[in-house]
Amino acid sequence: MSAIAQRLRKLDTDLLQLLLLTLIIFAGMAALNPERFLRPYVFESITFIAPELGLLAIAMMVAMLTGGIDLSVIGIANLSCILAGLFFHAVGGARGPDLVNMAWPLVVAGIGIALATGLLAGAINGLLVTKLRVTPILATIGTGQVFTGICLVLTGGPAVVGFPRIWGQLGNGTLLGIAIPLLVFCVVAGLVWFLLARTAFGINLALIGTNPKAAAFAGLRTTRTVFLSYVLTGGLAATAGILLSARTNAAKSDYGVSYLLQAVLIAVLAGTNPSGGRGNVPAIALALVALMLLSSGLQIMRFSNFLVDLIWGGFLLLSIALAAWRRRVR
Repeated sequence: MSAIAQRLRKLDTDLLQLLLLTLIIFAGMAALNPERFLRPYVFESITFIAPELGLLAIAMMVAMLTGGIDLSVIGIANLSCILAGLFFHAVGGARGPDLVNMAWPLVVAGIGIALATGLLAGAINGLLVTKLRVTPILATIGTGQVFTGICLVLTGGPAVVGFPRIWGQLGNGTLLGIAIPLLVFCVVAGLVWFLLARTAFGINLALIGTNPKAAAFAGLRTTRTVFLSYVLTGGLAATAGILLSARTNAAKSDYGVSYLLQAVLIAVLAGTNPSGGRGNVPAIALALVALMLLSSGLQIMRFSNFLVDLIWGGFLLLSIALAAWRRRVR
């Protein structure tokens, strides 16, 4: 019980630190440009844009729990929604009322195609890591390039434009005044939190990341667990792709490329240990809010994209250094 209590105290400390960081960023952006940053539109737009990035960050955290990483999530997300878009165009035509007003069973079929693509792509990553013993960073860089290449072959380069109206509601609609993407994120994040914190799979995942050899000697099915973790990351990436294509009404091979660095940054900022064994969903949600507030503030102040990338890189290095320092202190 004392070990559990100690772990909860550490978790509360991390969440309080993230909450303090979020409040500091909010106060700083509000002080620098209050008349533009504090408009309701800024926060409303965050509820539509942040969920897709949050899902990618959760996927990154799941991969990091085992001491690995998944750098193919953007390729998986784009491939999933491109295949769904091509399905819609094949059934309802590239333009016209048949596509826009497509019946919900066909839209559900498109969602199924996207999710199945993500799960299959994640399974490929899992097989490369667990069966062929390829280092996760090399395996997922390679598959990410392959998935992006498939996107280019399927589309020839241009974006797949035009999705059914029901699909578009997933990215731009509201339910009881709340953005549907935010609701999707909350539901998926809640399910992943329960899976990681309240099931044997999640506990085994953390144990494997903490000490793989000890987990193997303890009789844990490490190969199966790590394989399923990559299947899960693929499904999360596909869900993010659905939200991205629904919001933009398009799918393209290079959409969301900047999300990769930001997803890693959010995962590390949330206290996820890149070496494995540590990470939690509530901290990911808080880090996501902090990063989105900072991003919105920088855009309002018209910072160049190059400078923003520099800031993200600096934040990532600082987060990794602080995480390493906290682990040594503990």
